[in-house]
Amino acid sequence: MNSDDELKQHVTKQIGRMQQAEKERPTLLAQTVYLGTLGLLIVVPVIAGAYLGRWLDGLVEGYSLRWTLSLIILGVGIGAVNVYLFIKE
Repeated sequence: MNSDDELKQHVTKQIGRMQQAEKERPTLLAQTVYLGTLGLLIVVPVIAGAYLGRWLDGLVEGYSLRWTLSLIILGVGIGAVNVYLFIKE
C-alpha cells in the first residue's frame, strides 16, 4: 500500500465518522427536554423541602424557620445528587 491508498482510507473513515455523528446529533427539542429535566430534578426537592419545612414550623409555637431552612438546604443537596446521577447515566 502506498501513501495515497492510506490517505484515501483515512479520509473515507473520517467521512463515515462525521456522517454518523451528524445522524446522532440531538435535536433542539431533545436538548430542551434534557435541560428541563435537569431543572426539575433540582427544583422539585427544594420546593418539597420548603413546603414540608413550612408545615413543620407551623406546628411549633412562635416564629420559627428552623425546619424550613433545614429542609430547603437538604432539598438542594438531594437535587444536586439527582442531577449528578442523571448526568452520570
